[in-house]
Amino acid sequence: MHIEKNVCDNVLYTLLNDPKKSKDNLKARKVLKEMGIRKELWPNDKGRFRPSVFSLSKTKKKTFLRTLKKAKMPDGYSSNIARCVDLKGGKIFGLKSHDCHILMEQLLPIAIRNVLPNNVTAVIVEMCSFFRQLCGKSLSQFDLNKLESRMIQTLCHLEMLFPPTFFTIMVHLTCHLAGEAKLGGPVHYRWMYPIERYLGHLKSYVRNKAQPEGSIAEGYLAEEVLTFCSQYMEGMKTRTNRPSRVDDSFNTNISELNTLFPPIGRVVSAASTFEMSTIERTQAHRYVLFNCPQVQPYIEEFRQHLRRRSRGRRIPNTELEKIINKDFMNWFPQRVGTICFYKFKMSISKIY
Repeated sequence: MHIEKNVCDNVLYTLLNDPKKSKDNLKARKVLKEMGIRKELWPNDKGRFRPSVFSLSKTKKKTFLRTLKKAKMPDGYSSNIARCVDLKGGKIFGLKSHDCHILMEQLLPIAIRNVLPNNVTAVIVEMCSFFRQLCGKSLSQFDLNKLESRMIQTLCHLEMLFPPTFFTIMVHLTCHLAGEAKLGGPVHYRWMYPIERYLGHLKSYVRNKAQPEGSIAEGYLAEEVLTFCSQYMEGMKTRTNRPSRVDDSFNTNISELNTLFPPIGRVVSAASTFEMSTIERTQAHRYVLFNCPQVQPYIEEFRQHLRRRSRGRRIPNTELEKIINKDFMNWFPQRVGTICFYKFKMSISKIY
């Protein structure tokens, strides 16, 4: 958990060229000169040096930060990372361990796609993919062996791009994480995220900083007693019967419309509406269709239909997937309409 946070800090602050936390600074360039490598990156006599291949311009830095700031996550999946992004100052601050976990595995590969060269993007995405697979709920010995060898190659690729000061002891320890998973099993059974969150809850009980243990014990006991007593109270909203923060149950309103068609869910904060563009509506429609198990047989049927229509010409998989993403939404309603009409015709023939 802490290794992932340190690696994420190294990558983020180096890409954003943070004056205090970046690993690509004047001291790092002097180290290159002392080692006699990468002459094009050596500083001159005035202490100035050329930007690296992973350096972000002001425009690309704003694009990168804006992508992180506008990212939307499911409720409870992560904290509000947008609060940690400063667009005017061009920096990120206040990231916690779990925020770095989400950034490394989900957001960072997306945010850097259009702001960095392809060779830099490929290496960083490869490292993020390593952490995402390592933190999966199921692992196999074969996959861990591949991850272990692949991470060593990823570190070699990173050494070709980043300065030697980037490779702290935490970055080096990533090549041992797969071997640790072989001995300890899946990572999510052993990490400290839920424990640290509960310890933070216990620390909120502290009122007398001279006696923190006594304050925690007293607050914990009071909470347990109140929770037990609240189970015998009727007609009152308590922590045992109140709705959750995201309530997906049916709302029982008095209006006739809600009685006939009760809405599902409720807003957490102030409600807002917006109109989706044609592209956004198409993307949402495609996402729902492609992630519905009942539609998967029709996608395979459409794939076979395209192969038959090619008349023996082999279609590359990439081109085939592009055609499916573009034309399946138009083909699917026609196919379903044909099936429904056929079933209706058969039922009518049975009646008469």
